[in-house]
Amino acid sequence: MTKEEEVFEKLKEVKDPEFGRSIIERKLIDEVKVEGDTAKILFHLTVPFCPDVFALFIGREIKKKAGEVEEINKVEVTLQQHNKAAQLNEIFRKEG
Repeated sequence: MTKEEEVFEKLKEVKDPEFGRSIIERKLIDEVKVEGDTAKILFHLTVPFCPDVFALFIGREIKKKAGEVEEINKVEVTLQQHNKAAQLNEIFRKEG
């Protein structure tokens, strides 16, 4: 199994707080790329105006779960197709 596949499998544990189903099942992950010990994950939400609290929760859970994969020491999360993507992505970057 590739590191990308391992991360993808781990992300099945992240639940959409609004619907209670996996973000993988809901097809919210756009890309998983692993470069060295860094996982880079692109995701979107169900609607471009989804409340910030849900966006932050999901992004933080993605970082947490992807970081649990062996040999992954850094996780970069990028939210796409959201009306506040720039502001939310800045928060994700600052949180490391």
